[in-house]
Amino acid sequence: MSAFLGVESSATGRRWVGPSAEADRLAEGLAQETGLPLALGRILSARGITAADAASFLEPQLRDLLPDPKSLKDMGKAALRFLKAVRGRERIAIFADYDVDGGTSAALLITWLRALGRPATLYVPDRIDEGYGPNVPAMAALARAHDLIVCVDCGTLSHDAIAAASGADVVILDHHLGGETLPPAVAVVNPNRQDETGELAHLCAASVVFLMLVEVNRQMREDGVRGPDLMALLDLVALATVADVAPLVGVNRAFVRQGLKILARRERVGLRVLADVARMDRAPTPYHLGYLLGPRINAGGRIGASDLGARLLATDDPHEAQALAERLDALNTERREIENRVRDAALLQAEERGLDAPLVWAAGEGWHPGVVGIVAARLKEATNRPAVVIGLAGDEGKGSGRSVAGVDLGAAVQRIAAEGLLTKGGGHPMAAGLTVQRDRMEPAMTRLAELLSRQGAGAQGPRELRLDGLLMPGAATPELLEALEQAGPFGQGAPAPRFAFPSAEITFSRRVGESHLRLTLSDGLSARLEAIAFGAFDSALGPFLEAHGGRRVNVAGRLEMNQWRGRSSVQLRVEDAASL
Repeated sequence: MSAFLGVESSATGRRWVGPSAEADRLAEGLAQETGLPLALGRILSARGITAADAASFLEPQLRDLLPDPKSLKDMGKAALRFLKAVRGRERIAIFADYDVDGGTSAALLITWLRALGRPATLYVPDRIDEGYGPNVPAMAALARAHDLIVCVDCGTLSHDAIAAASGADVVILDHHLGGETLPPAVAVVNPNRQDETGELAHLCAASVVFLMLVEVNRQMREDGVRGPDLMALLDLVALATVADVAPLVGVNRAFVRQGLKILARRERVGLRVLADVARMDRAPTPYHLGYLLGPRINAGGRIGASDLGARLLATDDPHEAQALAERLDALNTERREIENRVRDAALLQAEERGLDAPLVWAAGEGWHPGVVGIVAARLKEATNRPAVVIGLAGDEGKGSGRSVAGVDLGAAVQRIAAEGLLTKGGGHPMAAGLTVQRDRMEPAMTRLAELLSRQGAGAQGPRELRLDGLLMPGAATPELLEALEQAGPFGQGAPAPRFAFPSAEITFSRRVGESHLRLTLSDGLSARLEAIAFGAFDSALGPFLEAHGGRRVNVAGRLEMNQWRGRSSVQLRVEDAASL
């Protein structure tokens, strides 16, 4: 297929790819049959939605998309054991991972139990001292004081730690890739167990926890008892789904869509206070979950006390919520400073090693384990290749990796762990964590690169920018944006529509801060469109746009509603540009 608008290499070095002639034909037919705008028809058609399915897709109902919880193996046993503990007033402990998915999973259980007047002990391991997942000392100690331990967002590979919980039962609710054998728990509910079908592999851990609570409520109804309100918990599920970068398809899309409505009510005190601290001044979107709330909740687990995020999400005390939110906000600022230092060093090292390999990686002395995952994501974005970043301390290194579409990093990491090159490692297709001995780091990364190369990593051509069609500035109206948002929410696996504005005239440009650029685009007649290019001067995009010299350019980006001093208007978030 020829490049869209003839753009083989844009200002950021990308090849523009637009809809095929067949895609255009299908979109036009769908728009004509449904009466929807052609731009929306393109989005629906690209996702395989037919005219007959368009109405139900645009108004997804959770009851129609929610899977039967018992379709997951061990779910019946997990719900039964959990309910037995609740009815018997047994002592319950929740062992949670330190990220957003773990924190929301724990908060789901704590909130549900609180509604029934049942307490629970929260335990979140320290990232540096204990590492990811259950460990023998912690599980043994919890087992001595509790009857049931529920491990959320962790535990599937923790055989020794689960076995150490002598005297207590363990239920695991997880989504990380499972091994050939399962730990000795009462139940291991995980859509990524090797004996699962994979149909629900896109669920995050909080969704698995939610499904267990659905099954628990169902069992309670059979006994004539009404369980706690589950719909009110969907703000937590939505937050986890977006922050854990789960694809927004199927039931995940319904979870997030409904969860955003719950979040907009501002009823959960922890999220309400955190939104205020983060200066959220509009109705929440996936962007707010992924880039404002999520990083702050994660900050405790990255560089502070690991349980801060889960405690904030679970508390019903406004004073505690305020203190926790302010602490997390401060930690997030500190995290950004640490991240910037590590990112600069990692990028320099990776460049010296070569950015054209199947795996881009870097390792540094004393790099904080709490930021290596974020830095790996930055390397992946900069190179379009899987990336691993490792922080070294003594004889050991702890690292985190991020992958690109179509390359299963978690499976490759788990394989080299089984081969003995890693002390431990695992994850899921797009992200993984690992621990490696210093003297095995080079051979481990060489082997990982070999496995990823077999999956096609590094074989991609120039990065592509996929576009959904053409628009002119005059067509970018609030009405069009409102129609497009019906196909949302947008995020991982469901990107927001991106349009090209051909032969646009830049009538105004001004730097904002150190790296942003504000623009006004025109069609050369009367129509104008305000635009903003965030981080433009972190790449070649800013200098290209700033030096337009009055010539027309092709501009590409996503439409959004801009709120400023009580006024709403459509603006273009510029992502790329190219010469005519």
